[in-house]
Amino acid sequence: MQRRLTHQKWFRGLTMIIALELVALAINLFYAPINVAAGGATGIAILLSAAFGINRSLTVLGVNLLMIGLSMLFLNRQMVQKIIVGSFLLPFLMYITPSYQVVDDAVLAVIIGGTVFATGVAILYRLEASAGGTTVPPMILKKYFGINSALSLLLIDMIITAFNLLVSGTNAFFLAAFSLVITSIVMRYIETGFDLKRQVQIMSNDALDEIQAMLAKEKLSWTTYEARGGYTNEGREMVMVMLDRSDYAHLLRQVHDIDPDAFIITTNVTEVHGGRLGY
Repeated sequence: MQRRLTHQKWFRGLTMIIALELVALAINLFYAPINVAAGGATGIAILLSAAFGINRSLTVLGVNLLMIGLSMLFLNRQMVQKIIVGSFLLPFLMYITPSYQVVDDAVLAVIIGGTVFATGVAILYRLEASAGGTTVPPMILKKYFGINSALSLLLIDMIITAFNLLVSGTNAFFLAAFSLVITSIVMRYIETGFDLKRQVQIMSNDALDEIQAMLAKEKLSWTTYEARGGYTNEGREMVMVMLDRSDYAHLLRQVHDIDPDAFIITTNVTEVHGGRLGY
């Protein structure tokens, strides 16, 4: 069987380089020129560069080398392998990527930079890869103490963000905090996908056959299964439909035209795999 493109090593490698380059662009073109450090090893690099003029790529490399050492001591070999490539590749890309201010407005720079940064990190998550840095301590804390890695990573980012107050002032601190929000929102949308679906469950006392005929006419896929009442213990059929958000209002109107008293439950679904649900 032909291997999927996402399983090809060359494709995964190329995608990882693109993702890390997006992170490098976000730092060199948007964050660093306005001295805003929004967490992570790159945030530490921006702080040291603003305060002491230390080269950012060298700082990221130094932090990543330290994190590789910690991961070798406390994490398994598989995790180290996921960390090590990105740990060396990111500082290299930061070094060869030009650094200058492309946006004069600081808020706009943070919005664009946060979006670009989040896109790169989300792609890395999709590949189950990592750029190393401050993502390593949360892994260790989770393994040995059961601490939620997302919470510990957020705490680390908040501590790094707080140092903006000492290095670049209040404006940089609030811009960095705003950047964390932007990055979180964009990553959530990228990870769950933009093509959201609606799952609609429909139950009707007397008109379920008409509703199913309408679904067939609209060329929608549906699945029928039995639901049982909690009080009466009576069995009744329920229809489940999966459809695009843009089709939801039309479906709702069609169902209510057939049975105004139809019982309808609607939930948002982030991803659907495996083809058509109806059979």
